[in-house]
Amino acid sequence: MKKLVLFMLVSGLVLMTGTSFGAVSTFDDLSFPSGVYWNGADGSGGFNSGEAIFYNSYTDWGGGWVSWDGWAYSRMTDTTTAGYGNQYSAITGGGAGGSANYGVAYDGGIYGGASPPSVSFGSSTGQTHNATISGAYFTNTTYAYLSMRDGEGPAKKFGGVDGSDPDFFQLIVRGTDGQGGYTGAVEFYLADFQDDDNSLDYIVDEWTWVDLSSLGNVAGLEFSFDSSDTGDYGINTPLYFAMDDLEYTAAPIPASVLLLGSGLLGVLGIRHRKKS
Repeated sequence: MKKLVLFMLVSGLVLMTGTSFGAVSTFDDLSFPSGVYWNGADGSGGFNSGEAIFYNSYTDWGGGWVSWDGWAYSRMTDTTTAGYGNQYSAITGGGAGGSANYGVAYDGGIYGGASPPSVSFGSSTGQTHNATISGAYFTNTTYAYLSMRDGEGPAKKFGGVDGSDPDFFQLIVRGTDGQGGYTGAVEFYLADFQDDDNSLDYIVDEWTWVDLSSLGNVAGLEFSFDSSDTGDYGINTPLYFAMDDLEYTAAPIPASVLLLGSGLLGVLGIRHRKKS
């Protein structure tokens, strides 16, 4: 009888949590109040695309000096201008599959209010969602790509003068469980010069699909970097990447249901202990 009651309880909770549904964050559902990029200047702290919430931190320091970190979105097409002034362009000149919009992420490190860049799920309901991630398209920004190709300031030219340096620039995507833990990690090289055969060296300049299904069920994603080019203040390579078409299946988990379930299970446990 106890097993039947427990089965009915768990089944009811599963039904109450809602039905799983597929979603894609394309960034094409976003508008541009002015210009060709959004960087958080409205002070909103982020934006939604699909069922995903992308976090942003923006600071106006006065005198024309501003800073941001976390996520921005863009439709810029500049693939040739080097430097920080062109930080919102993807090296592809547009979004994946010929779309206009795409996301841009920047890790401001210890100085950033939304670093490392992160994403959570459940934008339509405001409730925590479990999501199973299929994957997303990634590429370099123009700023990072040209910095690695040509060198700029403290950031070196990848491969060195003779092409022999084993340089790399790596994006690390971690699944988060919503309670401070990680479900796993996927590594993707935005540039890789580590092979002994220099003809295999590359810097990513096209949208590349990355399978993220191994992360399992997640409440969010966290993005960080590793690079061979480091200095006194950490990684010299500009810590930017572009992303598009993040695909996932989400299932709402209302907080009230979770509390109800834990309470009922607790009651069953107490009764079980009293009778044992």
